Amino acid sequence: MDTSVMITLGFLVFAIIMFAWEKIPLSVTAMIVAVGLHLSGVLSAKAAFAGFVDANVLLFMGMFIIGAAFFETGVAVEVGNVVNRFAKTETTLIIAVMMITGIMSGFLSNTGTAAVLIPVIIGICKRSGFKQTKLLMPLVFAAAMGGNLSLIGAPGNMIAQAGLQQAGLGSFNFFDYGLVGLPMLLIGTIFYAAIGKRFLPDAPSHEADASYNDNDDYGHVPSWKKWTAALVLILTIVAMIFEKQLGVKLYVSAWIGALVLVATGVISETAAVKSIDMKTILLFAGSMALGDAMVSTGTGAVIADLIVNSLGSSPSPLVVLVVLFILGVFMTNFMSNTATCALLVPIGLSLANQLGFDPKAVLVAIVIASSLAYATPIGMPANTMVYNIAGYSFMDYVKAGLPLIIVSSIVALILLPILFPF
Repeated sequence: MDTSVMITLGFLVFAIIMFAWEKIPLSVTAMIVAVGLHLSGVLSAKAAFAGFVDANVLLFMGMFIIGAAFFETGVAVEVGNVVNRFAKTETTLIIAVMMITGIMSGFLSNTGTAAVLIPVIIGICKRSGFKQTKLLMPLVFAAAMGGNLSLIGAPGNMIAQAGLQQAGLGSFNFFDYGLVGLPMLLIGTIFYAAIGKRFLPDAPSHEADASYNDNDDYGHVPSWKKWTAALVLILTIVAMIFEKQLGVKLYVSAWIGALVLVATGVISETAAVKSIDMKTILLFAGSMALGDAMVSTGTGAVIADLIVNSLGSSPSPLVVLVVLFILGVFMTNFMSNTATCALLVPIGLSLANQLGFDPKAVLVAIVIASSLAYATPIGMPANTMVYNIAGYSFMDYVKAGLPLIIVSSIVALILLPILFPF
């Protein structure tokens, strides 16, 4: 085994242990891994720190500022008042939050959807007395599930589409993933409303960051500031929806909105800078280095090949489905679902060709499995965003996310052989 692969595997094991143990902050562990991968020669300095200029980090930063303005002007609380009229219990709120988030996420970036809705949920919690810890995790889980509703719901969906087309094997229809994704969203929402909410923490596991102003009195805020904060958020969402038509990236739209809010004085420069949660950015950027190392050194491919090769020369289609699915779920909780799909799609196509399976069936299984990143705060950007805001711990994600992974896997593994037979 190549030395770089062994080093990367060592850092992966180190990260898993330290994330679960949490004796030092997760952001520090992530950056130790990034620095270590560079000093050991696995990654160049540029690659190790590339996460700081990643599109998702830039999106985080812009949306943190827009979210802070949306909250500090009192607009989030006013929106929360409207929602409270229709959803007066924790259970109905969970259902409303997960369904709205899931549907939006099917057509928008799931990270962008979560970023837009986080301040709204905080506003609801402050007004109604419901606990943020009970609503922010269902929000980000629903954002991930919603990514499976359409072809454009998540980057991994398009990676599978591109792989299929490059191989000359046709293409997916716009709502093909949704045949599995929609039942998963519906059943996942019902599960959380009925049972899953019991696995959510009642209180922060560590001190939650004061990402948004604690002041409940917004009477002093001029009306023009409230209208501007609301209008900027709405226009940012519209720009995200029409990203391709406008030719403007999500993070650019977010930064245009953030700059307008600061330039007009809706939020001060100091408040804008304070709203950017560096713990979240350090955690995400450091974790990206590990994901990059797993791809560039071939460590991810080695793990995948070892498991796939252990299946033998003529394995049962059901066994292949289950193994590929479990592999995808494991990998996506420690690297991005985009990277997971990028690794597994060519392996899946090769496997389908060797064993005579339907490539569409194999790729849909990989895409769905790669979306089940619920069990760690680094599994997807939205998970990372709420980690500090809600004061969650690594084990909170394991306790709340693992049951949803099991439920979602059961739904997927029942539907996949029926809707996409191998």
